[in-house]
Amino acid sequence: MPALSTGSGSDTGLYELLAALPAQLQPHVDSQEDLTFLWDMFGEKSLHSLVKIHEKLHYYEKQNPVPILHGAAVLADDLAEELQNKPLNSEIRELLKLLSKPNVKALLSVHDTVAQKNYDPVLPPMPDDIDDEEDSVKIIRLVKNREPLGATIKKDEQTGAIIVARIMRGGAADRSGLIHVGDELREVNGIPVEDKRPEEIIQILAQSQGAITFKIIPSIKEETPSKEGKMFIKALFDYDPNEDKAIPCKEAGLSFKKGDILQIMSQDDATWWQAKHEGDANPRAGLIPSKHFQERRLALRRPEILVQPLKVSNRKSSGFRRSFRLSRKDKKTNKSMYECKKSDQYDTADVPTYEEVTPYRRQTNEKYRLVVLVGPVGVGLNELKRKLLISDTQHYGVTVPHTTRAKRSQENDGVEYIFISKHLFETDVQNNKFIEYGEYKNNYYGTSIDSVRSVLAKNKVCLLDVQPHTVKHLRTLEFKPYVIFIKPPSIERLRETRKNAKIISSRDDQAAAKPFTEDDFQEMIKSAQIMESQYGHLFDKIIINDDLTVAFNELKTTFDKLETETHWVPVSWLHS
Repeated sequence: MPALSTGSGSDTGLYELLAALPAQLQPHVDSQEDLTFLWDMFGEKSLHSLVKIHEKLHYYEKQNPVPILHGAAVLADDLAEELQNKPLNSEIRELLKLLSKPNVKALLSVHDTVAQKNYDPVLPPMPDDIDDEEDSVKIIRLVKNREPLGATIKKDEQTGAIIVARIMRGGAADRSGLIHVGDELREVNGIPVEDKRPEEIIQILAQSQGAITFKIIPSIKEETPSKEGKMFIKALFDYDPNEDKAIPCKEAGLSFKKGDILQIMSQDDATWWQAKHEGDANPRAGLIPSKHFQERRLALRRPEILVQPLKVSNRKSSGFRRSFRLSRKDKKTNKSMYECKKSDQYDTADVPTYEEVTPYRRQTNEKYRLVVLVGPVGVGLNELKRKLLISDTQHYGVTVPHTTRAKRSQENDGVEYIFISKHLFETDVQNNKFIEYGEYKNNYYGTSIDSVRSVLAKNKVCLLDVQPHTVKHLRTLEFKPYVIFIKPPSIERLRETRKNAKIISSRDDQAAAKPFTEDDFQEMIKSAQIMESQYGHLFDKIIINDDLTVAFNELKTTFDKLETETHWVPVSWLHS
C-alpha cells in the first residue's frame, strides 16, 4: 500500500485527511463490507468533532499566546500620577476618574493575577530510583472523592507481586482508563507495597485523602474492551457481601434481595460477576457471585431436603372449581405431571440463584397471562377466587376439572365436572395431559392442561389453584404465569380472625364443614413456611390474607397492574 502523506499544517489538516482516507483506501479494499466499515468509522461525527478540537488546540499551542503585560495595575497608577502633573482638561479629568473607580482597579488586579500565573498542568516528578530494567513504569495520579477506587487487587502466589485483579465497570479506575487488569502495583503514595498484604494496601488507600499516586508496571497482555452489559437477571436469593467469606473484596460487593432485577456489566470472571441494580443512576458496578459459583456452593452446603407432604384440602364452595389437593388425613395419592415424567425430584435438585429476564408488557390482542394462586389449606384461596369471579364473571374464569366418578342427577357434564372413563383418564395421565391429579375412593380427579387453554381462549383471566411444585411446569411461553402466594398472618391473628370460620378437609361432598382447630392453625403456618422456603423463588407476589377485604383489594390492584404495566419475565418466554 502506498504511504499516505499527512501534509503540513498549511496544506491539509488531520480532519481533511480523515475525510479523504476512505476514498484513497478504496482501491486496496477487497470487499464492500470492509469499505462500508471504513466509511462508517471515518465518517463518525464524534470522531470528526474530536479531530476538530485537536486541530484547534494544536493551532493554539503553535501560536503560543502570552500576556502583553504582567503589571497593568502598576502601569495604571503610574499613568494617573503623571496625568496629575499635566494641565487638567475634560479628557484628562474623565480618564483620571475612570482609573480611580474600584471596579476598574479590581479588573486590572485580576488581569495581573491571571497573567502572572502558570496554568500548565503540574505533573508529579518522576521517581529517582527507577530500575533500569523497568522501562515501562507508569506513574498515575487519581483524585479521590467519596467513591471507592473501583478496583480489586490480589497477590500473585508465585512471584509475590501485587496485581490488579479486576476493574469495576463504571468505577473511578475504569473511567480514568489508566489502570488495567494484570497491572503490577509497586507503590501507593510513595509507599512500596511489595512486602504488604492486599488488606494492608486497601487500608492505605482508605486513609489517603485527595490525590493518590500509583507506581505501576503495565500488564503485557491487552485487555479486550468490554461493552456495557445488556443482560438482566432476577435474583432468586438474598445476598449480603459482608457475610460472604469468599468474596475477594467486601467493599466492592453488591448487596441485593430476592426479586431484585440486576444488570450484568461483566462476566469476565467465571466466579465473580459485576452487576448493578437495574435503573440505578450510579454507573459503578459491584461484585456478585456468578451463577455457576453460587449454584455449586449452595448445593454443597444445602442439606438434603425431604419434601414433606403438605396438609391441603378441597374447600367446598358452589359456583366455582377448586384444585385437587388432598390432605394428609385423606391418605390418598395426589400426583402432578412431574411424577408422570418420573422427575419428581427435579425441584429439590434445582438450586435457585438467578434467572435471566427481559421486560414484557401484554399487548391488546394477546391472551391474558395465567394467574396461579398458591397457599396452604384454610388460608382463604377459594374465598378470594370466589370474590374475583363475582366481581367480573366476564373477565375471570376457572377450570372445569375431570373425574371418573358417576355423574349425579343434579350435575351437568362440563359444568361441575367433565366426566370421563377410568381408562381414558389413565391414558391422559400417561400422555401428560393433567397438570395435577389425585385419587379418592377409587375415583380419579384432575385438572387438565386443555381446561386452562379453554378459559384463556375465551379471552378471560384463568385463576388456577395448584400445589407449589406444579408451578415450575406451568412456567412456559404459552401460559406466562404470574404466581401469587397467599400467606397466612401470624398464628395469633389466625386464632382471632378464623375462630368462627369452618373448613372442609375431605373430598367427600357430603362431609360437614368443621371449625378450625389449633392443629389446623399450626399446620397452616408450617405449610406456608415450607412453601415459601422451597418455592419462594417462583412467587411473583406475596399477599398476606389477614383481612379478606384488604387482601382482595390488593389482589385486584395486582391484576390491574399485571394487564397494563411492564413486568420482568424469563427471557425464554419471549425467545423460545
